[in-house]
Amino acid sequence: MTIYTTFIKQLVKNYLIGSFIAVGGIGSMFIFQTLTLSPRETFYMLLILGTSLMIMIGCELFTLRKHLMPIRYVLTDPHPTKERIIESYKQTERFPILAFKRTIGPHLFGLSIPASTLAYLFIQLDLLGIPSIYILYAIIGAVLVASFHGMIEYYLTSKSIQPVLEHFRAESIKRFDHDPSATSDVLMSIRKKFLFATIFLSVFPLLLFSLASQVRLGELESIQLVEYWSWALLILVISVAFSLTGSYLFYRDIGNPIDQLTDSMKQIEKGRFVQSSNTYTDEFSNLVNGFNQMVDGLEKRDRMNQQLIESFYSVMSMTLDARDPYTAGHSKRVSDFSVQIGKLAGLSDHKLTDLKNASLLHDIGKIGVPDFVLLKDGKLTDEEFDWIKKHPTIGANILKQVQPYSAMEPLIPGVCYHHERYDGRGYPEGLEGKEIPEFGRIIAVADAFDAMTSDRPYRKGMPVEKALQIIKEGAGTQWDPQYANLFVTHMEQSVLEKIPVSSF
Repeated sequence: MTIYTTFIKQLVKNYLIGSFIAVGGIGSMFIFQTLTLSPRETFYMLLILGTSLMIMIGCELFTLRKHLMPIRYVLTDPHPTKERIIESYKQTERFPILAFKRTIGPHLFGLSIPASTLAYLFIQLDLLGIPSIYILYAIIGAVLVASFHGMIEYYLTSKSIQPVLEHFRAESIKRFDHDPSATSDVLMSIRKKFLFATIFLSVFPLLLFSLASQVRLGELESIQLVEYWSWALLILVISVAFSLTGSYLFYRDIGNPIDQLTDSMKQIEKGRFVQSSNTYTDEFSNLVNGFNQMVDGLEKRDRMNQQLIESFYSVMSMTLDARDPYTAGHSKRVSDFSVQIGKLAGLSDHKLTDLKNASLLHDIGKIGVPDFVLLKDGKLTDEEFDWIKKHPTIGANILKQVQPYSAMEPLIPGVCYHHERYDGRGYPEGLEGKEIPEFGRIIAVADAFDAMTSDRPYRKGMPVEKALQIIKEGAGTQWDPQYANLFVTHMEQSVLEKIPVSSF
């Protein structure tokens, strides 16, 4: 509640500052320094302005209450929902624009219309001795003053909302682990702010001066007025053209480095650590240098993380191989064969990396198999083989515990299903055909080939040609025919070219 009270107090303070500068300063000066009024007419003019100001403030308070409702609801609710917090965050982001609109609307409908109506009535009652045309001038002046007031409110409110936004962001992260600022929209770009501000600040004084001059020169002959406005319009056109040109050049100069940094950030999101070109001689030079240092740090950290992950995979596979000296190197060889099959099948580099790591860890579940089963020299009993059949599921469960889970998730299917058969007679789930995940089907071929060609305590490894013949005959029953045939064809070609199997 303290944040809400502070926010309201700051909004009131902003409004008083804007009103004092725009309405009390420029507006009052425009009226009382431009018009020649008697004491009685001054009283009636103050009465008109006071009445209109009350109406304007009433309209603004009504609109402000409506705009504050979503924000007030969350700031006063001890247990807001995630959707309410996000809605309030976005409403707070819109508050500067809403402040501008909230200022313009009441100025026009709460001040100008009542003031113009009362002024016309007082003129008709001979209480004000000014020409009726001055009402039109007053309306134009009110639009200028309202725009200036709205601009002040916009920039003051932009500062005032920051503590509220930070509060909503902290609450959302704390309660729901969600950062609403990550999905924020650009409601008003910096370039547009500069464009509108420079144009308005350049043209506003000229328009106000021209309008005041018109009132002061109202008693001149009509020919002189025509000549005056011909000159004034020429000056206005030149000033607007100058403002537009300068604003365009200025916002383009500001916009180029912003666009450049935005593009670089998009590249980083895609995993490309591209540094931004620094060709600037102003404050943007320091900003771009800082950005490039950040990119360099992220790239080094990413390389380090990749090295740590690769080391983790290698250490885990070596730890498993160390339990059984007769299968030492098996995981590395299966990984090499699997990657070769993946390349032949046209997998992407990203998938090949995942396949490499999945095949390195494909037997990690054997950590959970007792030594008397895993290291047995002879044929396994049915009960002992049941232990062996558990290792894919054990391996998948081990990887599910590794954080972050997203890094392990692509590897789990290869670990869990590399002993499934294409005809559905494998384990652990008896999946059939393309029901078996792709990595499982690829690793199954590589694993079988290395198992058949490697020496064991109870048998010597068979020749490569025989192992390839068995895989060829089992294509479509035990192994996926696509991957089996790709591997056999490639290996047969390698044998003909006398390339050592260990080179894969």
